[in-house]
Amino acid sequence: MNNRAVAGPEVERLIQLLAKLPGLGPRSARRAALHLIKKKDQLLIPLAQAMGVAVEHVTVCSTCGTVDTSDPCTICADTRRDGATVVVVEDVADLWALERAGALNCRYHVLGGTLSPLDGIGPDDLTINKLLERAAEGGVTEIVLAVNATVEGQTTAHYITDRLRGLDVKVTRLAHGVPVGGELDYLDEGTLAQALKARTAF
Repeated sequence: MNNRAVAGPEVERLIQLLAKLPGLGPRSARRAALHLIKKKDQLLIPLAQAMGVAVEHVTVCSTCGTVDTSDPCTICADTRRDGATVVVVEDVADLWALERAGALNCRYHVLGGTLSPLDGIGPDDLTINKLLERAAEGGVTEIVLAVNATVEGQTTAHYITDRLRGLDVKVTRLAHGVPVGGELDYLDEGTLAQALKARTAF
């Protein structure tokens, strides 16, 4: 197999970095890099500038764990949102997916993953304790466990439910519409909206 470079090290570096993005393999990364280079003024320069700004300003919200350019984030700072309902998600991508569905005007909590003993991920590696603190502070009446319908997701949901026992908080989970083994970020908005509206006690 011929693996010789076809361009200078700067272009090859761009290709290598693009290839690390989800959904892009080496061939797709080469096509994307070539497209960016061809559209240098319209795409490459603005993209580089936007990424530079992101590096400087994007931070993690100390309340919910999402990414934004402010702390607290836009969602946590929005006084029009229902602070009594907190939707718990595994990742920021899941939060964005639920926001696209627009089914609830609530607040969120990003766990940063799921419990996975085989991968060495325990409760202290996630933001579960922060969630428990939010629930214990008062004001939260319902926690919606919007985790993926995977073994790890359900294990995490059960663990959180057990830890919340004794607090005056209703714990619910997503209902029908989310397939077993499915991931929230890949579902359509209609399915997500229905799942949120038909949530049931866990």
